[in-house]
Amino acid sequence: MTEIIFIIEESKEGGFEARSLDYSIYTEAKDMESLKEAVKDAVICHFGKENAPKLIRLHLVKDELITV
Repeated sequence: MTEIIFIIEESKEGGFEARSLDYSIYTEAKDMESLKEAVKDAVICHFGKENAPKLIRLHLVKDELITV
């Protein structure tokens, strides 16, 4: 495997949450830079350094509500 994809959403408590589409990997952080490091750590923890994917794709999902 060369790539893993994470969905990033804003947390209700503040900060961001990241979850992998294909694996049971989840992490969260207070800001985007911290989240990137947390995602890297979580991927290495899950796969091991030798078997970890070479690319991590972060897909930011942002919902906005407007009233009519």
